[in-house]
Amino acid sequence: MKISGVDIRPGNIIEYEGGIWKVAKIQHTQPGKGGAYMQVEMKNLQDGRKTNVRFRSADTVERVRLDTKDFQYLYAEDDMLVFMDTETFEQIMLPADLLGDAAAFLEDGMQVLLELWEEKPISVQLPEQVEANIVEADAVVKGQTASSSYKPAVLENGVRVMVPPHIESGTRIVVDVYERTYVGKAS
Repeated sequence: MKISGVDIRPGNIIEYEGGIWKVAKIQHTQPGKGGAYMQVEMKNLQDGRKTNVRFRSADTVERVRLDTKDFQYLYAEDDMLVFMDTETFEQIMLPADLLGDAAAFLEDGMQVLLELWEEKPISVQLPEQVEANIVEADAVVKGQTASSSYKPAVLENGVRVMVPPHIESGTRIVVDVYERTYVGKAS
């Protein structure tokens, strides 16, 4: 499906210069002279390269539809991750760098969504939020106002997040996987 250069949105998967790219950020710019354009930051889903491209309203790009399939994470082996198709029970191995920083939040048995292009996995989506235990939290500094202060804490998977002062070591919290931010206390 062809779309105009100014209709590109974050999260879109587009075909550009023979590759498949995922749009990370966009910025609409209207200079004093000349026509408006969309500054697009995107990442190649096949080799991981990043680029910035300007698209004008007259430019068109092909929007790619990816097939999605439910998989279950099983285990890590060296720098590879093993996933199982929840329908056929077939196992596949993918490189850990396909997930980037989000790989730290993988847990055995976690349900994930694989995005496939021409039957080849190119992206793995974890749940937006996960629960995690805090193993280390700094002490509250006296005199800081409770409304705006956060303190560093370390989760069981080694990820550092900023948490409110009342959160202590041993507390179970909800964390945004992709932003690596505190969402709330786990119920």
